[in-house]
Amino acid sequence: MAKKEFQAESKRLLDLMIHSIYTHHEIFLRELISNASDATDKLYYNAMQEGKTGITRDSLPITLTVDKDARTLTISDNGCGMTASELEENLGTIARSGSLAFKQQMEKKDDVDIIGQFGVGFYAAFMVAKTVKVISKSEKTGECNQWLSDGADGYTINPCEKANVGTDIILTIKDNTENENFDEYLDAYRIQAIVKKYSDYIRYPIQMDMTRSRVKEGSDPEKPEYEDYTELTTLNSMVPIWKKSKSELTDDDYNSFYKSKYYDYQDPVCHIHTSTEGAVTYNALLFIPATAPFNYYTKDYEKGLALYSNGVMIMERCADLLPDHFNFVRGLVDTADLSLNISREMLQHDRHLKLIATNIEKKIKSELLSLLKNNREKYETFFKAFGTQLKYGTYVDYGMHKDLLSDLLIYHSSTENKLVTLDEYVSRMKEDQKYIYYACGESTAKIDLLPQMELIRDKGYEVLFMTDRVDEFCVKMMRNFKDKEFKSITDGDLGLESDEQKKEIEKLSEENKGLLENIKTSLGERVAKVQLTNRLKSHPCCLSAQGAVSLEMEKVLNAQRMGGEPEVKAERVLELNANHPIFKKLSSLENDSEKLKTYAEILYTQAQLIEGIAPEDPVSYANAVCSLLSE
Repeated sequence: MAKKEFQAESKRLLDLMIHSIYTHHEIFLRELISNASDATDKLYYNAMQEGKTGITRDSLPITLTVDKDARTLTISDNGCGMTASELEENLGTIARSGSLAFKQQMEKKDDVDIIGQFGVGFYAAFMVAKTVKVISKSEKTGECNQWLSDGADGYTINPCEKANVGTDIILTIKDNTENENFDEYLDAYRIQAIVKKYSDYIRYPIQMDMTRSRVKEGSDPEKPEYEDYTELTTLNSMVPIWKKSKSELTDDDYNSFYKSKYYDYQDPVCHIHTSTEGAVTYNALLFIPATAPFNYYTKDYEKGLALYSNGVMIMERCADLLPDHFNFVRGLVDTADLSLNISREMLQHDRHLKLIATNIEKKIKSELLSLLKNNREKYETFFKAFGTQLKYGTYVDYGMHKDLLSDLLIYHSSTENKLVTLDEYVSRMKEDQKYIYYACGESTAKIDLLPQMELIRDKGYEVLFMTDRVDEFCVKMMRNFKDKEFKSITDGDLGLESDEQKKEIEKLSEENKGLLENIKTSLGERVAKVQLTNRLKSHPCCLSAQGAVSLEMEKVLNAQRMGGEPEVKAERVLELNANHPIFKKLSSLENDSEKLKTYAEILYTQAQLIEGIAPEDPVSYANAVCSLLSE
């Protein structure tokens, strides 16, 4: 038969498909195996409808054959095959899908899953092949024909001979170029890897002759000789674990799958296996790791769940299925309900995708709450690895997710000496307690030594110790929990003073107004104010901050400052303990401005050191201390 031109402006369209639609050349094998699976599905379905016996999925393998000498890769199926007219319609007209037509005919049936939709996947073969030969024998008519094409120049269809019903697609692989290594598609182990990656859960056995090595019979055991032999090997798993009933599976099954799939040596903290039917139908298998990957907190880390359509992997990481605050979750979603673009490599953003993502977010939250309630030790292991991400999630997007995440947060308690939830803290607040008290610092031990802790400890109030850099920002964004406002112990008014105590400190401040002004003058712009306080017991002074930027936020922001950016400064307040002997000493120096300045410098630097802030001039501080010691 004379060569025919492709229809549908084929030359231009085929060139587009070969060079633009598909990102990775290896996708061609996924597409051809998917087509073979569709053809086998049709034969299997027809056999079931006609009541034929003896036909099982295992008896309908898809076979891959590599011939390195001839540079051919053959994909063979035992499916329904095609007549000459079907070859013309399905392969001669680009973007016509026989699978889609069959699916539409069977749309009222729920026992047939068809992968192919667009009728373009077959042409991905031309990315790696210089010629494509299709030999197909129709189940319906028994006729056999050969379709042959070298690309955009067109194709021929001629009668031929074939023993069995089904289709053989024979690719003559291109020669290597300076930039492309096409030999890899003639390597059996590379083919095996591609099958495992994309087509591991095709429901029919995908088989190939693999070269193995064994000890030659009769060789010396001490100096064994080896020989190669070929063995027909099934490359795919066929039945995905997520489509099995939960009752069939054990924790070991889930853990083994996780560790082999994600190359983790540790079991996950937990797994989530869910199947949903309704507005959108999908299976999901999710895992929460026990430890963070080495690159988790770097820009190189990529979030996302693997996306499958009827067992065929479409995307290795679909970022849209996971919110950033749960980006540590690993796993996959398998659905046929999403709208894919023509190459099936990317998703079109539709309501189904958003609905799946919303459902998954709720499911992860529910599982974490269950873990928190029922297995606290495991939850703390998880939180140690990923708690910072949850805190970050409450802060970003203007606090949009704070209500979702706040009850997952845990902090060290000053009274319980263990990690507690915000709900647990609020449940045991004292009757007269106005605020949820917290303190930020480098470690729980250092926070516990802060001067501001003394009064709160005396009152018997619980304080949440926060040692993560994002904590202060997180709390400021949350503002409150269950109508209880967060209050840093370094804030000015902690709600602990009676009216009488406030009046007393106001009176003392007025009486010592000149002294406080002199100390402020001595310290200059380093402090916004010097004031007396009732919050201190044994300590002579402490630093606090007024305004939006706290001392802890100042430290965090300056640590992240890029070269040339101005330094962030909190409005610092030096608070003095009017009942401490040091204050009496200061009062006696009111007329000795130089000595008062020395004392002020020492007290201010001590307050900085207690807060974990490096002094601006440690040499001057040391000299001042030595000067006083030598008197």
